Amino acid sequence: MTPTPLTDETLARGLRVLAKRDRDLARVIDQYGPPPMWARRPGFPTLIHIILEQQVSLASARAAFNRLKAAIRVTPGNLLTLDDATLKAIGFSRQKTGYARYLAQAILDRRFSPTALANMDDESARARLIELKGIGVWSADIYLLMALRRPDVWPHGDLALAVAAHHVKQLPARPTYDELTALSEAWRPWRAVAARVLWHHYLSQRKR
Repeated sequence: MTPTPLTDETLARGLRVLAKRDRDLARVIDQYGPPPMWARRPGFPTLIHIILEQQVSLASARAAFNRLKAAIRVTPGNLLTLDDATLKAIGFSRQKTGYARYLAQAILDRRFSPTALANMDDESARARLIELKGIGVWSADIYLLMALRRPDVWPHGDLALAVAAHHVKQLPARPTYDELTALSEAWRPWRAVAARVLWHHYLSQRKR
């Protein structure tokens, strides 16, 4: 069964449930308010943006994505018109150039359809994304969480979540990604909401 995407109403409901269940998350919500939805539009541009975010800062990836949008309307066909030098100047590494072109060609060849993901359950959608070159577990989970707005997705391998959990849960050391995933089990079926709370803490702390 395909999960119902998060809305402002269900996000608020998830926050209420988590606040009652976990006093540490409740403290973050009390201190900083509810987190943003951080929703992204499903489709090819968001997948390219997520590829750009791999192993770099969000600000760096956003700047590169904005340069791409300034150069072209971000469609598979338009991206394939850009040569290596142009993509490098925009901010694509050689590896990410390969990933982006593979994704674009897969869509044009009808081997992959971003639209079809909306009708798949979480595991099926994740598996379909991971079949693509350059889309790993983290990238697939971020797409499920932000673009498809699935309520119970936990992005394995997210450094900001590990840093935030270390502080919020007052852990003796920063948790490994496997430890963090195990910790997130207590937040089912609202793990994507808990992730937003922890990201909200992380970003609010950085602003301070």
